[in-house]
Amino acid sequence: MSVTVRVPAKVNVQLAVGAARPDGFHDLANVFLAVSLFDEVTATAADELTVTCAGPDADQVPLDRTNLAARAAGILAERAGIAPAVHLHIAKNIPVAGGMAGGSADGAAALLACDALWELGTPRAELLDICAELGSDVPFSLVGGAALGTGRGELLTPVDAGAFHWVFAVADGGLSTPAVFREFDRLTAGTRIPEPEASPALLAALATGDPDALAPALANGLQAAALSLRPALAATLAAGTEAGALAALVSGSGPTTAFLVRDEEAAAKVAAALEGSGTCRATRVASSPAPGATILPTTP
Repeated sequence: MSVTVRVPAKVNVQLAVGAARPDGFHDLANVFLAVSLFDEVTATAADELTVTCAGPDADQVPLDRTNLAARAAGILAERAGIAPAVHLHIAKNIPVAGGMAGGSADGAAALLACDALWELGTPRAELLDICAELGSDVPFSLVGGAALGTGRGELLTPVDAGAFHWVFAVADGGLSTPAVFREFDRLTAGTRIPEPEASPALLAALATGDPDALAPALANGLQAAALSLRPALAATLAAGTEAGALAALVSGSGPTTAFLVRDEEAAAKVAAALEGSGTCRATRVASSPAPGATILPTTP
């Protein structure tokens, strides 16, 4: 018996970052969009908890108990009073350590898969509580679609979103999210940081599905920090913009960069230009919004 869950990547169309809190986290106004790049996590009954992974950059995915998928299974089993006897296989398609919540997605997928495999019937609210315990981005991976995340990003309010088209440029190597936040703190030291708030203009543009209105509203408060740690990303952003992208920004904490385009034809053109520019390792084309973690039908 096995259960497979498909789960999307995300892009932050707005990431407003507040000052560091006493607990080390930052208050955020984080407007998430789920995009059509997916990982799949398959949970299969086993003698003990094990993790395997296949796909692009699978060698960069930890296979021990630090993996968020393994942690999700462990927490769920502990709450249910059972042993985490499961093999988790991750079919990796979301860029690793790329600012697109790939690890968070796997945690949400494993949680849903194990809940179904073990026939626990855990209430949705409790699943979201476990997601928040796992990490700030994990609840959105479960929910998908479009949402405003407040607190440290884990408190979600659904928002309306029309259809949009994206190109993502995958950089060599990853960026540590904690390192990017530390750089944000360094760059903003001694300055007044306003309370993070969602942009009304951005939310309105998101709801209408108008890329020309959304483009000037895109914003990432971590972009300066990501560029400080990885200056080469500036050339990638410039290459995509020169190729006709309506807007460009670092995705979350990076180093993946995101390009908003008008339609599928524009996406193909921008992706080709980026691949030819020598400023990135690979490109991915996607659309949004996409559904959150979803159990796939079993095949005979």
